[in-house]
Amino acid sequence: MSVSANFLLHTAIISSQVIILACGYGFVGAVLYYDYLSPPDQAASLWEHHPQELTTVITLIATVLSVTTTTLFTISIKEALRYRITQPISLVQLGAGVALAKGSIILRHEHLRLTTLTLFIFGVLRLLTAGWITLLTPTYFLWPIQMQGSELDITGTAFSNLLYEEFQKEGVNAIQDNSFAILDVGGTLSGVSAAGYTFGLPGIFNFNGAKYDVSTQGIVPTIESYSGSHGIPGPDGIRLGFTGGKVTVDTVSLPGKHNSVSIPQGFSRNYSMWQQGLTANVSCQPISSSQTQYVWDTSNSSVIYSNPDNLYTSITGLRLWNITANCGASMPTIQEYVTVVNASGYADPLDSGFLPCLVCPGPLDLNQSYTSLTILTQGFYKYRFLDASVCEVVPMLTTVRADYSNGLISSEVVSSTPFRPENEQLLSFLAGAIAFKCTYSQGLLSSTIGDTLYSIYSSTTNTSINDNTGNQTQVYTELEEYWRGIVEFSATFLRSGFMVVGSFPDDIVPNNLSSLVNGTMYISTIGWTRRSGTYFISILPFTVITILMFASALYSFLQARKRNSGYRTTFDPSNPLHLIMASAEAGKASTVAPADGSLRLQGFDDIGITANERVKVQLQDDGVGKKFVTVG
Repeated sequence: MSVSANFLLHTAIISSQVIILACGYGFVGAVLYYDYLSPPDQAASLWEHHPQELTTVITLIATVLSVTTTTLFTISIKEALRYRITQPISLVQLGAGVALAKGSIILRHEHLRLTTLTLFIFGVLRLLTAGWITLLTPTYFLWPIQMQGSELDITGTAFSNLLYEEFQKEGVNAIQDNSFAILDVGGTLSGVSAAGYTFGLPGIFNFNGAKYDVSTQGIVPTIESYSGSHGIPGPDGIRLGFTGGKVTVDTVSLPGKHNSVSIPQGFSRNYSMWQQGLTANVSCQPISSSQTQYVWDTSNSSVIYSNPDNLYTSITGLRLWNITANCGASMPTIQEYVTVVNASGYADPLDSGFLPCLVCPGPLDLNQSYTSLTILTQGFYKYRFLDASVCEVVPMLTTVRADYSNGLISSEVVSSTPFRPENEQLLSFLAGAIAFKCTYSQGLLSSTIGDTLYSIYSSTTNTSINDNTGNQTQVYTELEEYWRGIVEFSATFLRSGFMVVGSFPDDIVPNNLSSLVNGTMYISTIGWTRRSGTYFISILPFTVITILMFASALYSFLQARKRNSGYRTTFDPSNPLHLIMASAEAGKASTVAPADGSLRLQGFDDIGITANERVKVQLQDDGVGKKFVTVG
């Protein structure tokens, strides 16, 4: 074969392998550069619904690429061996070369180096298919996209002034009639969810079409697909008159550093957002005899209706209660309740329940700032398990990480700060919401607060709640979580009312009333990501084989150029027939001239085989005859 023919052959081999290797490295480079790559949505959908079929296709492609590389490698080894055997070479080295040219191995512990070499190359060749499959097969991953937006800021002076204006405009009665009514049901559900979850009960809570896990944590949805209701409220259904409707969402995805890469729709989308929240630290305990500052008085009551002969209704009597508590500065707070009694003026201790509560919108110690509120309460009749108690509620402004996943919103407090003096109006709103709940939770025969405490206790313990008198740890924990849920829901209600469509012109929250929201959207899709280190491992077999192929081609090219052969030999050292023919030709020559170095081998005993492996031979090729002769 002429030099130019050798050059063309090996150029074709190297070029083909370089193209294959460039495709592999180019793909890995693209993943490294773009961080994330995903096929078109249609292809991803096909993969989701037909994974086995597409896996088969990828395996076939990987097999074709692997077979192509293996074929090119064996050709380059065969060509290099063709030139190598024209020089002195031991038979065991020749055997190793033939094994490599055939993609096989030799196993001789006496020749550990050659055995290791053939095993290594054999293993690398077998890894080609696995490497391509690993490289080409997409995997499921979460594609992160940065999100940013804004929401209502209820922590500053601007909102406090706006809330005060709403108080003045609506008036206390109108506010309670229009907006606090929704707290009766929503607040109860939130309180029950928060209290029950603490003791292992399900804690899913729905409000305005949005679904919360355990409690709202005082947030509103900042993701459009989780915002809930799409209703448009009337002019009286906004702000403090909120009764439900579409909450304005101002959150968008930020462009990445590679705008040329299209963001896939994905199979699903989850979100993790940092936003404002509101919670409360609640501490409840029985009122001891030494705590005279509370002046909790439940003794003032009288029967206001009695008709023992009433045949048309079950009400034979009504009792009016005047519950009194001291909220500081010797200013008593009074709340009236009416309950059903029998003709003698007494309630049924098993079927009737009375649980009054009063709210002091601030600490009883006047030297403290108005950053907390106090709830006083006591249970009677079937709620007698709750002694006269005081709960201190300390609202906290929080930053939460809200996770939006599978249609559910769950939140975790990241940081919190207590109320400041500029939050006095916000504290007044929370106190009003709790006071409304205290008043309207009590009916003629029962209290929703008392029933909640009783139900949760009965569902999570094996003892009677009345047997737990004097050891009310669980009851107080339930009560603390209940009021925390009420506070958090009240904050969500307030945010929703001011963020519902129609609350601000063009549904845009003014800058002085807005706070930053940021987070990450996670798109569940398939594709390739730089975080997978297997890509770098899978590309190694291609690299090793390419280097060996380069070395073989370079050796063949240099040998052909050195000899400047004018013909192409037909001898194939990887073909057993050619080897036998060459050996037979050497045998014929030895009968004529045994002293000319013709090939002579020993027998097939252990000594003979070992000796034969050390014999160095050389192929004599005059264009017509070919034979192995011994040298050295």
